[in-house]
Amino acid sequence: MRPVLVELSLPFVGAISIPTYMTAMTVGIVVGVWLLRRWGERAGLRGDQLVDVAFVMVLAGLVGARLMAVLSTGQLMDFVYLCTDPSQVPAPLAPVSHCTADAQCGADYLCDAATNRCHPPRDCLAALKFWQPGLVFYGGLLAALPAGAYLARRKGLPLLHVADLAAPALMLGLALGRLGCFSEGCCYGAETQAMVGVTFPGHDSPRHPSQLYESGAALTLFAILRYAITPRKRSHGEVLGYLLVLYGAVRFALELLRADPRGGLGFLSTSQIVSIPVFVFGLWLVRRSRRQRAARGDETGPGAP
Repeated sequence: MRPVLVELSLPFVGAISIPTYMTAMTVGIVVGVWLLRRWGERAGLRGDQLVDVAFVMVLAGLVGARLMAVLSTGQLMDFVYLCTDPSQVPAPLAPVSHCTADAQCGADYLCDAATNRCHPPRDCLAALKFWQPGLVFYGGLLAALPAGAYLARRKGLPLLHVADLAAPALMLGLALGRLGCFSEGCCYGAETQAMVGVTFPGHDSPRHPSQLYESGAALTLFAILRYAITPRKRSHGEVLGYLLVLYGAVRFALELLRADPRGGLGFLSTSQIVSIPVFVFGLWLVRRSRRQRAARGDETGPGAP
């Protein structure tokens, strides 16, 4: 794992650590916004307006992703204890399970002399630090879509057309972002003896690199949406529909391999629960597109931007 991408020592500033997680997420956002603007301008839309919409979606997405992480992953009390009693919070990424000194816990943790367990330092603002690991993609998606839709309508942009342009870019951004999750060691999978197994910090046995599975799946969906579905679409909203159907199914399946704390209800994880209405809504969008095509009585339509 490489949670820190690079460490710099700058004059008058001192040591600076650039986290891999935030770097990967930032690159994914920048690439996604750049592609949205490029594809939008090719389709005759104003690039500056698309960037405005994307900016609002990013902000709303970060808030939604962090909020869902705090409320739905079963770690709400951890954020409370981080402010009131940090020794109650586990340190899953600590290199040791038993400690006698802070140095044994790694740079980010402290050792509790009473229990000989590592724990994070006091941080009353931890829940607000979206640049740290602890974001839920579905929370970001569910917040970003209505925020982007609201601004797109205010600017007079064709809502579903913009959504179709953004759908492949979103998957490419997710593919890059999940690499950051892998480097941090979060979002790990269940134990496995397969050759693909990876031993993450704080664990003694190999586990499924579920972050890499999702990164590869998102990259594949990017290619399918952009180069297979977009050129053949016959009405706006079809690409978004396929995104929701395909990603909903993929995410539901990948959750079966996850083993990190993420909350849920019964035997379903939070993301599996969300995947069901996401899949259904996407299926409705695809069927709507087909009905519109049948109503026209021909195979003409918007096509690729």
